Amino acid sequence: MVKKVAIIGAGPAGLLLAHYLLRRDDKYQIDIYERRSDPRIVSFSKSRTFPISLNERGMSALRKIEGLEEAVKAISVEMTGTLFHQKNGKTRLTPRNKPLTTLDRTNLAIALLEKLSEKYNSSRLNIHFNCQCTSVDLASKKVKLQNIETEEDFTVDYDLLIAADGGRSTVREYFLATEDFECEQKYVPNDYKSIFLPRPDENSGIHLEKGKIHSWMLKDGTFVVLLHQHDETMGGVILFLHNKNQIAGLSSTEEVLQFFQKNFPEVAQLMPKEEAEAFLNRPISRILTVRCSRYHQGGSVLLIGDAAHAVSSSIGQGCNAALEDVVLFDNLLNEYSDDLAVAIEQFTVRRKEDAHALVELGDNAFPSTTGLFIEFILRESLAKILHQIFPKRFAPSLSELVFETTIPYSEILNSYQGWISKVKKSNENLSVNL
Repeated sequence: MVKKVAIIGAGPAGLLLAHYLLRRDDKYQIDIYERRSDPRIVSFSKSRTFPISLNERGMSALRKIEGLEEAVKAISVEMTGTLFHQKNGKTRLTPRNKPLTTLDRTNLAIALLEKLSEKYNSSRLNIHFNCQCTSVDLASKKVKLQNIETEEDFTVDYDLLIAADGGRSTVREYFLATEDFECEQKYVPNDYKSIFLPRPDENSGIHLEKGKIHSWMLKDGTFVVLLHQHDETMGGVILFLHNKNQIAGLSSTEEVLQFFQKNFPEVAQLMPKEEAEAFLNRPISRILTVRCSRYHQGGSVLLIGDAAHAVSSSIGQGCNAALEDVVLFDNLLNEYSDDLAVAIEQFTVRRKEDAHALVELGDNAFPSTTGLFIEFILRESLAKILHQIFPKRFAPSLSELVFETTIPYSEILNSYQGWISKVKKSNENLSVNL
């Protein structure tokens, strides 16, 4: 019997899960509901999000679906290291043994959408854009949605409901009324704004090396990260403390340009007046982390991705972990012969420890103060040397474990618990002093 699956959220995790389910013969009929417009027809300027980095966790998940890895690599840039730009004009390179695949999140979603449309017709897959989930009746297995354009309400039933609707998941809210469900939601200390720069002018005198992630940091913890995009533009973010920052006080295009010229002169020289104006008007974004006591409800609802374990962007693992969720669920369907009730219950059992460790790593792996950041760089260098000489006695560096392996997050946390505790204490002291 064909099972009706409703996926709330057409981000990378929801779309990849549709790929995985639809390749399981004719067992599933998929409907995806997304509150935003179709990114394939909305002009890019209206749908810009932020660049993401896929490591082996994410790429291995894509690789299992024919043609996806190639499609994503065709619109990506490989990053072989990170260049930290110092105030004196010098740079410090942290090379990577395995390159990261970087691209804009919207472009990743478009690639996944296009491959779905190529392979499947409406007899097995329907994608509904501009449709927002408004309520869930867990007992009767029904979801109420609203077409944002027409304001029409409608209800659909399901055999399996997948909540891939992000850190502020509507579906997850209805778990709160169920027995023994707990969910901790916290804002990280740093807020952010996106930065989008045009293709660098060859005569600008600023040459930010391609294939490298470029970063700058001020003494107050304000941090800029920029990456080259496939179309030769650059994208990135500026992160700054929520309760103590200079960004919120900027009130004109001129003040934006002056701020970057004073603090990040290389960025300022690449920023045209149009982007300074857009930056000024762009809303400040807050990052929410999520830690849940379970990810399933009954035998028919499952949280994945940020809906289950939203994590700080500092660790660059949000999308990778979400795609890894899909692989785990697919493996469980194989193991339990598509018994949905058992598979989603086991998802909680198998994923919870790693998901909680992921949030802890995201909050406390990378320091927010200049002093600890310098210590972190030194620790990384020493760990790489020791591991190279004594690979059986010394673990790889923290960044290597996170970005270049598929080692479970819980094992990484255990290996670096001392450092994580030190950064956590520093972050707590920083919050008290704000």
